[in-house]
Amino acid sequence: MSEQRPPLPPFTRETAVQKIRAAEDGWNSRDPERVSRAYTVDSHWRNRAEFVEGREAIVAFLTRKWNKELEYRLIKELWAHDGNRIAVRFAYEYHDDSGNWYRAYGNENWEFDENGLMHTRHASINDMPIKEADRKFFWDRSGPRPADHPGLSKLGL
Repeated sequence: MSEQRPPLPPFTRETAVQKIRAAEDGWNSRDPERVSRAYTVDSHWRNRAEFVEGREAIVAFLTRKWNKELEYRLIKELWAHDGNRIAVRFAYEYHDDSGNWYRAYGNENWEFDENGLMHTRHASINDMPIKEADRKFFWDRSGPRPADHPGLSKLGL
């Protein structure tokens, strides 16, 4: 039997939002192995100008990413959905090893297999330097975003 990651396509608005929140919670764990299990073994990514193929490459990519992007906190929001595809907008905050803070803004296009595993991910991302005082994402860095923490739209992002 193949791995399954509910909810499964075709997505409704409700199940697309569930899928997005599960992805957000996974990425906020900053655990590359955990995150990689949401993708097919032969998953294809475009992340900015980098192309990543397969779970091992995803783990290596995320390990590098979170070694550079410290205090990483992410919020994702549904943009659109249709069948086995979901479009997401997101923002995340982090600082580098010199203490410089950034907010990254982006869009992702996701395509899932019949088992709910993501096999294609296209991400376009822009980083904007911010002052620490301008941060908007505050929650315990060891866990997911609390249910009562505002999303992107409520934060005006």
